[in-house]
Amino acid sequence: MKRLIALSTIILSCSAMILLAGTSAMAQRGHFDSRTLTGHVVDGQDEPAGKAVVYLKNTKTLAIKTYITDSDGNYHFPALAPNVDYEVYAERAGARSDVKTLSGFDSRKQVNINLRIHNK
Repeated sequence: MKRLIALSTIILSCSAMILLAGTSAMAQRGHFDSRTLTGHVVDGQDEPAGKAVVYLKNTKTLAIKTYITDSDGNYHFPALAPNVDYEVYAERAGARSDVKTLSGFDSRKQVNINLRIHNK
């Protein structure tokens, strides 16, 4: 019985160490420090730009993510890495917004950047 209790204690200790190691690894990859970018896209007449494509470029890896705005012109990019610069812009029907930057020095967890698509 004592061996069974000792074995159970060892198993629980190992499980706790594995859980803590996994939590530490997640923190190192930025899962706990991630940030979210949201915003609203409008056209030249300040009307919501539904079905616009929003491009988000990670300037470190050059990876690009896209999001198609909802009918109210809203977009959402969750789980972004901290300490990385991102460039964001929107396009619809051949027209495009200016490029805006989300700085890696911006420590906010929730950032809102609104975009205006210029008429052709």
